Amino acid sequence: MEGKLEGKRGRVEEVSYNFKIKVSDYKRVIAVADTEVHGRFHMAGSHVVSFDQAALPFGKAATWYMAPRQEDDEYASGVDDTGFLLNDLKGFKVSEAIAERGRDYYMRNKVVYISVDGTSGCAIVEGSSPYEVEFTYRGGEISGLICSCFCSGSCKHQVAVLLQLRELLELIEKHYADEYERAGYFAAVSKDALFDIVIGGRETGSFTL
Repeated sequence: MEGKLEGKRGRVEEVSYNFKIKVSDYKRVIAVADTEVHGRFHMAGSHVVSFDQAALPFGKAATWYMAPRQEDDEYASGVDDTGFLLNDLKGFKVSEAIAERGRDYYMRNKVVYISVDGTSGCAIVEGSSPYEVEFTYRGGEISGLICSCFCSGSCKHQVAVLLQLRELLELIEKHYADEYERAGYFAAVSKDALFDIVIGGRETGSFTL
């Protein structure tokens, strides 16, 4: 919505036409979440993962959490290209307090979506608002790590994404290495998010396991 509900996410349960509203408060519905998900998914801990780029691309998952970007939106960002190994996060400069909050986000499955396409990665972290984290992953090294939150330095959302990415890559290497090597791509969504968004809002239909 634009107005009082701008930036909020919700589900329409019932529509009633017996009302009178102030249009400036509730101006328009800006987007409908694309909940049609098709493809082959594999279990990967707290998440499910697909190596099919059409199954759950970032653009589809983004409609579940974030308002679409407007034509007049302007973005300014700075990227620190300093690299560090994903398996040794000591190279990631972050305070212990921020690191602990990030670990808490990770443990509570706040990283609801994450994907790596070649060397480009992106994730969605559900905090007080949904935040987008972008990064480059090449040869086990992370660089170009940025987050859409207001923090000027490293943040808890980035920490959570790094921990989730490390876990997923370990599981993929152990169980699905061939699929990942062939595709050069994976997308993962938390089981809770998949059920809540794709299945939880449906009253009819069926699915096959």
